[in-house]
Amino acid sequence: MKRVEPQVRLISRPQLDYDAIADYLKEVGGESWLERFDRGDLDDHLNDPQNLAEFAGRLCYRSWEPGLNPNVTRVRTDQDAYLGNILASLHGSVLEHVNFGFVLHNVSRVLTHELIRHRPGVAISQESLRFVRLTDLPFWFPDWAQDDPELMERAEAMLAQMEEFQLWMADHFGLDDEGVKFAEKKHKTSFMRRFAPEGVATGLVWTANVRTLRHTLEARTAPGAEEEIRLLFHRIGETLQKEAPALFGDYTVEDGAWVPQWRKV
Repeated sequence: MKRVEPQVRLISRPQLDYDAIADYLKEVGGESWLERFDRGDLDDHLNDPQNLAEFAGRLCYRSWEPGLNPNVTRVRTDQDAYLGNILASLHGSVLEHVNFGFVLHNVSRVLTHELIRHRPGVAISQESLRFVRLTDLPFWFPDWAQDDPELMERAEAMLAQMEEFQLWMADHFGLDDEGVKFAEKKHKTSFMRRFAPEGVATGLVWTANVRTLRHTLEARTAPGAEEEIRLLFHRIGETLQKEAPALFGDYTVEDGAWVPQWRKV
């Protein structure tokens, strides 16, 4: 048994093809929108997640510049103000184009069972303990549990016994003997995982769009949420605010809870 800590790594984000965007804007007469990047009116680096959300929003109303849509006589040129208006007006559909992918490492099955309840706008690929044989039982303990010596002594003894049983079963079934087919290993490994605790640490790739992320960030850091998932989403929230501040900058953190200014986007 080894103690572990839930980890979050951002591994994917939107990447725009600005040549393709320029070709489209030339056809509809919105070249001036893209010229802002050349003039340096935005950040020193291109923020593709925010630019994608803005692009999708402007396409809906053909609001690249005044006059392209006779109903539009004034357009916001400040991206923060534009995306702030998207959030305030609850125009959440444009946020569904913006996806972030995370590898969540050393998170328990307790956490993943809660996470999979959020299905719209999400893609999940989780480590399979039907295929991956356990040789140790990585486990996360909250601070309050670590401060209880008797609890930790009993918990670690129980986990050590369960871990020893995993190793015994592998030897008993001869899984490492020469010539054992993978199908047999998979069959026995599937049985062996039944004797691992629900708190055993695992990993997954979790990808979600911004509309889903905003909802999940609020729901899973709320005071009544499970403590491990609160910890995890606090770290996800910190990552997202750095990646796309205009899309997540309306949150305030109150006793660990991420509370948005704009809900139901």
